[in-house]
Amino acid sequence: MEHGGNLDVAIARFGGRVEDWIDLSTGINRRPYPVGGVEERHWRALPSRAEVDALHEAARQAYGTTAPVLATAGAQAAIQLLPRLAPPGRARILAPTYNEYAPVLREAGWTVEEVEDFAALAGADLAVVVNPNNPDGRGSDPAHLLASLPRVGRLVIDESFADAQPGLSLAAEAGRAGLLLLRSFGKFFGLAGLRLGFVLGCEADIADLAVMAGPWPVSGIAIEIGRRALADRAWAVATTARLLRDAARLDALARGAGWKLVGGTPLFRLYEVGDATAAQERLGRAHIWSRIFGGRAGWLRLGLPGSDAEWARLETALEP
Repeated sequence: MEHGGNLDVAIARFGGRVEDWIDLSTGINRRPYPVGGVEERHWRALPSRAEVDALHEAARQAYGTTAPVLATAGAQAAIQLLPRLAPPGRARILAPTYNEYAPVLREAGWTVEEVEDFAALAGADLAVVVNPNNPDGRGSDPAHLLASLPRVGRLVIDESFADAQPGLSLAAEAGRAGLLLLRSFGKFFGLAGLRLGFVLGCEADIADLAVMAGPWPVSGIAIEIGRRALADRAWAVATTARLLRDAARLDALARGAGWKLVGGTPLFRLYEVGDATAAQERLGRAHIWSRIFGGRAGWLRLGLPGSDAEWARLETALEP
């Protein structure tokens, strides 16, 4: 599967070193949470039950839920476990969307249909909706999603990009039978290398996933940094406000380049640029990496620059 963050491809085509590049090919916040010092014991010792519980409680507080929570090594790790929650059946995915769900389910023996109409999810043993959607930022009404729950066997909602749009989240409803929510830590907090994510769900599903994940699904470092960051709501509020401003700034730059906004979230923007390959090459020559999509010849996605220097480089690269 193609993903953003593949700077090795960019370097092979356009040269330079990793540190020479501005990677805007992902939706990862380029102004990450300030980690600060971490005690050596978090590197040396196996995580304790109390530390894991503290992380889970920090996640519940941050996401506004009282539901059972399981920390995983990123949202992707949870996706890998999903097919094993029930015998293979019929899965339907609201598409186009994140490209890992379909192959993971098919590999586990599920029959997978990608549908473009929300109503077509009805009757599926497993329905998947990414909200807000990746890559176009489409938002699904939480009440509408909740109303669909009785019409499917299990409803999985991937909220990996919902931190800056909490109004789209169904976290307050997590705990209902048949409803599973996936959250990514690394994108909003800019620490994707930490490999941390969460699943919110009913007690039975979380218990089953915990058995599959094993006794230490996340590292002591991820637990400590994750707990600290999730509890820092002042940073989250300020970061959300900045991302909203920067998303508008990027849209203005794109309009100046003649690009049309398709959609996006406060962490990434998707544009119709006409010839996305040519646009990617133009940016690549300036050592700015972007994301294009097979089958969508005009789509180019950009994350948000993280510093004044990065903004200046992007502005220069987009000048006529």
